[in-house]
Amino acid sequence: MFRRFLKLEWKQYFRSSYWQKGIALKIIMGFFALYMMASFLVLGVGSFFLIRKAMPGSDPLQVVNSFLIFAIIGDLIFRYLMQKMPVMNVKPLLVLPIKKNKLVHYVLGKSMFSAFNIFSLFFYIPFTVVLIGQDYSVYGALGWLFTMIFVTQCANFLNFIINKNNVAFWTLTVLLLGTIALQYFNIYDITIHSQSVFDGIFANPIYVSIPFVLLVILYVINQKILKQQLYLDAAVKVKVKEANTADLSWANRFGEMAPFIKNEIRLIWRNKRTKTVFLMSFAFVLYGLIFFTNPIYEEKMPGFLIFASLFVTGGFVLNYGQFIPAWESSYYKMLMTQNLSYRKYLESKWYLMVVITAVLFILATPYLYFGLKFYLMIAAGAAFNIGFNTLVLLFAGSFNRKQIDLNASGFGNTQGTSAKQFIVIIPVMLIPIGLFYAFSLPFGFNAGIAAIAGFGILGLVTKNYFMNLIAKRYIKEKYAAIHAFDQKA
Repeated sequence: MFRRFLKLEWKQYFRSSYWQKGIALKIIMGFFALYMMASFLVLGVGSFFLIRKAMPGSDPLQVVNSFLIFAIIGDLIFRYLMQKMPVMNVKPLLVLPIKKNKLVHYVLGKSMFSAFNIFSLFFYIPFTVVLIGQDYSVYGALGWLFTMIFVTQCANFLNFIINKNNVAFWTLTVLLLGTIALQYFNIYDITIHSQSVFDGIFANPIYVSIPFVLLVILYVINQKILKQQLYLDAAVKVKVKEANTADLSWANRFGEMAPFIKNEIRLIWRNKRTKTVFLMSFAFVLYGLIFFTNPIYEEKMPGFLIFASLFVTGGFVLNYGQFIPAWESSYYKMLMTQNLSYRKYLESKWYLMVVITAVLFILATPYLYFGLKFYLMIAAGAAFNIGFNTLVLLFAGSFNRKQIDLNASGFGNTQGTSAKQFIVIIPVMLIPIGLFYAFSLPFGFNAGIAAIAGFGILGLVTKNYFMNLIAKRYIKEKYAAIHAFDQKA
């Protein structure tokens, strides 16, 4: 029966009308997946020796075990934002003499082979092979490996239980940030407990039964929850959801733009994909930690520091702005029948991107800890995002012609993505890096930073002129956009 289900999904995928559409994008995503696998593989093989070289006298396994707690919590947060239940089209099958248990087991079994679970294996398996090759206990290494596999699967099924609970997300986020802060400022060392737990499993592989039992329990819970939903009435019944209202009267101070700003806020907060983009924007604030803590970038590759500085404050601008106005594709036709000012409509989006960028810049203040130079880079990146990137992405939005399902998951979802999204990256990312090198090589580091900030300020000063041009472009492409958004995928 499982083989039959797989055949049905295979035929559904390749016979669908959207298979040949965007095939180039599928190839790009395939190469990205291969890149991720290769990265995890290299990390799995080389981390043992890198840790031994960087921390002489320490046990690489104990070092990895001490930080696994952060990896597990971070994995749960990432899954909450990105992962969705792998579903098949079960509605036609509900009227057939197929046991619901088989459908449930197939859906849950398929989830165990998602990319979230597969990618981590490219680290854990090579790392285990290296441990065995370095004369560690074979039974201990295999026990550790199976423990990590079971923990990964536990995270998979736990995510399906808590995925709709915002309290769970914020609890995990506070827990992760809190433990990192306690560790960073030497207030409390949680890595000791993480190391003792996983070291204990390595020393006594029998303890691998604990995560295995937990995995079985979570699987059974998911099975019961999913089975309760597999009824034809539930499949065809229209879901009625009570709308949550919020006081947005403060937006009235923006005058004619107030209705647009209110709608934009409701759009972001009431839909899954836009909310994911919004929340992930705050995670991008931590992006600088990858580059600012490594002196090799400052010494040999300062261009990567510019790249990081843009992302620290540009998470929302880059991820939300590139799909304007496709976020409203489902009701764009209705929107265009209203007596509205296109300039005010676009300007409301500009103000929203500017405000959130400013908030992200304020949240980036702790980067002063790494030195004033890094903070000035972030400030220059924020100025460039506000003055230049917002206008470029608004202009690029006039070429968007693909629908977006607002309730779809954000991860692995290429809906609404086209070659235009990749082309727009060229001016958005390469221009500031080019400015930096053009001015820093002859005049010094500070001149490169000043050039980026100055270019952003120039865009801010000339904003009204370019906004008028962008509005004219949208008006010119109005009916082409309506026609494109009206097409069903």
